[in-house]
Order: sequence, then structure tokens, then C-alpha cells
Amino acid sequence: MTAADLERQYSVADDAAHDSEYHSLLPIEPRAAAAQPQQRRSAPKPSSAQTSLCHSPLRGYAIFFLAGFFTCFVYQYSHPSFCPRSLDLVDQSYSHLPQSTDTGTYRQTTPSHAGSTVVHNYPPASPTNAIPSLFPSNIGYAGPTPTGAEPALVATAPAYPLHEGAPNLLVPKPLGHGTSSRPGGNFDIAKHWGNLSPWFSVPSSSFGLESASPNPPETCSVIGLHLLHRHGARYPTSHAIPEGPALFATRLHNATLAGKPWVATGSLSFLNNWTYKLGAAVLTTFGRHQLLELGIAMRIKYGFLLETFTDRLPVFRTESQNRMLQSAYNFAIGFFGYPFEDKYLQSISIEALGFNNTLAPYEACPNAYDPEKAERGAEYAKKWSAIYLEPARQRLQSQIDGFAFGIEDIYTMQKLCAYETVAMGYSRFCELFTEEEWEGFAYSLDLEFWYTAAFGAPLARSLGVGYLQELIARITHTPITTHNSSTNSTLDDNPTTFPLNDALYVDATHETVFLHIITALNLTNFAASGPLPVDHIPKKRSFSSSELASFATNMQFQLLSCTSTPEPQIRIIINDGVTPLSGIAGCPKNEHGMCPVPTFVAAQRKTIRETDWDWACHGDWTVPPGAAWNTTTGEPPARPPA
Repeated sequence: MTAADLERQYSVADDAAHDSEYHSLLPIEPRAAAAQPQQRRSAPKPSSAQTSLCHSPLRGYAIFFLAGFFTCFVYQYSHPSFCPRSLDLVDQSYSHLPQSTDTGTYRQTTPSHAGSTVVHNYPPASPTNAIPSLFPSNIGYAGPTPTGAEPALVATAPAYPLHEGAPNLLVPKPLGHGTSSRPGGNFDIAKHWGNLSPWFSVPSSSFGLESASPNPPETCSVIGLHLLHRHGARYPTSHAIPEGPALFATRLHNATLAGKPWVATGSLSFLNNWTYKLGAAVLTTFGRHQLLELGIAMRIKYGFLLETFTDRLPVFRTESQNRMLQSAYNFAIGFFGYPFEDKYLQSISIEALGFNNTLAPYEACPNAYDPEKAERGAEYAKKWSAIYLEPARQRLQSQIDGFAFGIEDIYTMQKLCAYETVAMGYSRFCELFTEEEWEGFAYSLDLEFWYTAAFGAPLARSLGVGYLQELIARITHTPITTHNSSTNSTLDDNPTTFPLNDALYVDATHETVFLHIITALNLTNFAASGPLPVDHIPKKRSFSSSELASFATNMQFQLLSCTSTPEPQIRIIINDGVTPLSGIAGCPKNEHGMCPVPTFVAAQRKTIRETDWDWACHGDWTVPPGAAWNTTTGEPPARPPA
């Protein structure tokens, strides 16, 4: 599959069977990828103990030999590591050893070419010491176990703790650090990675509310929370546009194998021994930590809401993709502690083509797979990267002989900075680019997501409306009356799997769906600056994918009871930033971002009625190229009159 093919993909399932980037991983040295047959290697000589048992010195006595062989055979199956049965078994027993790498910190087996893939398969398939009876999970003697009161930070603390975004990661300064025009040269690369940024607290002032705090106003108290969050940091998927990191590594590797050696110098000298160490699609260690930490943070802030569950358990929702399910479980461990199985119920919906699922709505929308309807963002991001990255391409090209860089290669290096950092903790690629080039990278992802998943995407509103239907059903305690979008009647019409009267809900989804929902909600402050231009970064833009679509991005729908207002209020807090709701029909301007719940519900019901899922997802419509047609409401061209 070519890079151009990847650019035309949209919202494909990221499992290994369909992920083109997963299948493009390089040949692994000294053996092929895990799915390929392993090469044999010479067996080590057995120890003296093995010799004495496995090979009798009394060779003239056949009966003793057979007895010894039988003993070894039986003992081998009870202790597989004791006597090697064949060269294949020896290969398997050594298959856990790491491959060669550029750092020398892992065991080397054979030399590897620059760009080759390195994988370390853990845990071992058949650990010889895994004997459950010797390692019980509960032996009693727990000591005192009284519980305390539930934490309630949003109700008791005078301030709200902020999240810096990248604990345990080393994020270096950009190229030319110290020449920044910013006070103190304060520039955080990790906040300019778009959807690859670790989530960080965004001040409400960035959203237009100068003095609002995630803590409720003095006259109000929190009576309910609907939390929506993205999965944590992951390895690349087939959506790595315009060229996937694995494909870039393949080009470097294949050039060497084809007898076309290249040599990098200067800041690129690390490429001479660089190997590709990223997996595909699943959570990284840091990604697991993000959701664990998010769960802890939400329990500290909203744990008191669990006091309302006197005879039932909360129901949290996720879907079947590995990174989604693991994110949900890591959140649960953070929120409830381990073990968590008896503390909540996990609803898992299927993410696969043809299944209705509001957390992956594109699977039920055929037009979401039509690149002419769904992929303008990739086209715009590619055009912009050719503008802002040309100086970097020339600079880096001067530091390598024998290999020609295209703009796609330079763009992929920026992505590798983000991917390697959230996977390995640090990346040399980060130091290759200036502040301006990182700002350009962030804007490229703004373009991609604005025109593919948010207000500039013709399918965004329809793909987000199913979640709106569920949100309004839960806020109003009334079942969904008509399933005319991505809602799943099997789950949503059952009060056990879709409760309507709880004070706490937690849902996990993808960043594209997160942006679909923001668009469907009509949070127009994010669209205030209008369509994004492709040839420059506007001085003032209201849409930032780094702030809205980051790894573990989260949105709190706070339900409030206030003595100062007769009606219950709702607020929307995105990554700790309070969002204005004044763009929603009927919602007033409010310094705290509050809107009366009845007003909010009426506006969303109007959106639900007026959203034409059938036309958006099944209609035969086209989007004119360029600026001939632009939406800022996430809608397709209007349905022709009957």
C-alpha cells in the first residue's frame, strides 16, 4: 500500500488484520515479525547436569539409555527449560531476547541496518515459573480495611489542580532554543503535537472565559457528571498522514539493503544507527499511565457522587478496540482501585463495520468511507506542510548524503518526535525543528481535523448527533424515542446497559468522535474564526487540535444546583477549560459558562430534529473542491428539494 493509499483512508478499523501500517512494519532482524516462522539457531551445549540425566554414560546398556531418555522426556514436559527437545524448542526459549538496537542498552544478536524494526515481545509465551498455586492473588490477613469519606475536591477545595500533561517524559527544547521572542523562551513542544499531544490543562481564558474555574461558582454545587474521554497515547495507526512512520523507516532500511548506502551527519547523525521501535495502534506505557492518572483525578474531584449509588453500580462505556478497552480498564483502576470488578459495570460496544455505536459512529455511516466526502483535511494538511517545512527540508537535506528527503519525510520526522516520546520517553527527532516549525506542525493537524472531523467536515454533525441523543436521554431521564442515527437500540433501550437516572457516567471514545460531538453540540466559540486558511496560520484562531483532540482529552458535563438560579445549570469543561455556551440557542452569556438545563436540552433537541443522518451518511452528494464550499457547522451540502 502506498502513502497515497493511506492518505485516502478514513476511520478504518485499527486491528492488526486491517491496519495497513501494522503490516508495513519492517523485516525484523535476526528473525521475521512475530507472525512469521522463526529462524533456527545453534543449540547451546547442555550443562553437566543435563548431560548426566539426558545422556547416560553407560552407552552399552540400552535399557539405562531408554530409561534416562524416558525420564528426560517426562521431566521436559513438567519443566520445559531443563532438557532441550529440538532446535525449534531452543529457538522458542530464546525468542524473548530483544533485538539489536542503536543504543546498546538491549542485548544484540546480529547487526541491524538503519531503519530496521526492533520489537521486544513481553510477556513470554510460556513462562516456566508461572505456577498459580505458588502465587495466589489473595492469601487473607489483609489487616484493617475501613473506608473513609469520598473525596470531593470540586466541592471543598479553594482552587482546582492543573495538569501539566507529560509526566515521566523527557521533552527537549526546540532547535534554536534561547532565541525565542517569548518571555523566558517558554515553549513546550508537546503542546504543539495536535492529536498526538498528551492532554494538558487549558486555561478557560483560551476559550474566552477569563475568570471561570472548573470549580463550581460559590452559589452552586455539583449534582451530576457526564465524563467523555479519549483513549491514552498509542502507537501509530494507518491514519499517520501524509506518510506513516513505519513507511519512512522502510525507505531508509530498503535504501541500505538495495546497496545504496547513505550517511547522515550533524544533528541527523543518530539516523545512521536508528531503528524503528514502535508497535501499532495499542496503548503505550505512558498511555496506560494517562488513563490511570485521569481515573485518580476524577475520583478525587467527584468521588462524592458515588454516594448516590445505594443499590446499584455505575455503568461506564467503551468499545471493543484494544486501546479503547485498555483505556477504560486503566481509568477504572485509577478511579476505583484494584480490584475493581465488583465496583462498577463496564459496557463494551462493538467497533466494526455495520455496527451502530455512538462511540464509533462512522462504522454505521457508508459516506464516512468515501474519501471524496471525508478526506479534505488530509489534502489541506499536505498543502500546508509543503509551505512551512520547505526550509526544514533544505536544512536537513544538507546533513545527509545519498538519500533524498521529500516533504513527507520531514513531516514524518515531526510525527516520530511525538510517537517516540510517548512510547519510549524521549526522541532525538524533537530537537531537529524550530518553534515556528512546531507551530506549523500543530496547524497542519488543525487543518486535518477541522476539515475531516470538526466544524469544517460535512459529516461531523451527523456523526456526533447519536451521542447527543444519549446525552439528552440521560440528562432528562427519558428513553430515546427514535433511533435514526448511530444509536444502538439493543443497548440504549435496556435500562440495565443504558441507565437513565445515575449521577455519574463515563464514556470513552476517539478524538475524531470527540470533535464530532463538540461540533454537534454547537460549541460555536471553536468555530468563531471561520474556515481555516491553507496558506498561512491566522493570527487569531479559535480551533486548536492540541487543546481539543489530544491523547486522553476529556470533557466534563457538569450538572449544577444553584441557590442563585431557579433552574439546574449545565457547564462543559474541556481539559479543565470552561467553555462558553452562549453560541447554543437560548443560552445566555455567563462568566462561569453556565446555561439552564431546560434551555440547553431544548437547543440540542432542535439539533437532533434538524440533523439528517440518512442524507449525510447515505446520500449522493459531493463537496466542491477548494473554497467553493465551506461549512462551519459540520453539515453536508443541503438535500435537494423533493
